[in-house]
Amino acid sequence: MSVEESTRIFAVSTTVGQELNVAKIIMGRVEVNNIPVKAMLIPENLKGYIFIEAEGPHWVERATANIKHVKSRVPGVLPFSEIEKYIVVKSVIDELDIDDIVEIVSGPFRGMRAKITDIDRGKGEVTIELLEATFTLPVTVHADYVRLISKGS
Repeated sequence: MSVEESTRIFAVSTTVGQELNVAKIIMGRVEVNNIPVKAMLIPENLKGYIFIEAEGPHWVERATANIKHVKSRVPGVLPFSEIEKYIVVKSVIDELDIDDIVEIVSGPFRGMRAKITDIDRGKGEVTIELLEATFTLPVTVHADYVRLISKGS
């Protein structure tokens, strides 16, 4: 039996915001008790779930038993295609378009809203106009410094 066939991926439901704490407890338990867990994934954009790769559901149950913030193990096995979207890192700039409304998350304009007027995908920069300023001043910032609020028309 190959490695792909012997290990499967299971989802564990946790309290939202406690995923990292639960994962640390599980990893400690896995190391101490030699539980054959291959990997764990805590998706950033899916709150309240941890994905665990193991040979069977009984190993996941053993690793997660009686942990405070673990709600349940989701029944069934997840195909890799379902988890792949959480592994592939998409650049923030790929989601942005001209006329989108964004919030600045870093730098001197943090917390302000702005409208995108130009995008330089090669450099990873966006030119924005601050909506809360008294006059329009184009500012160029790195795409990682903005968070999409709403799509433009």
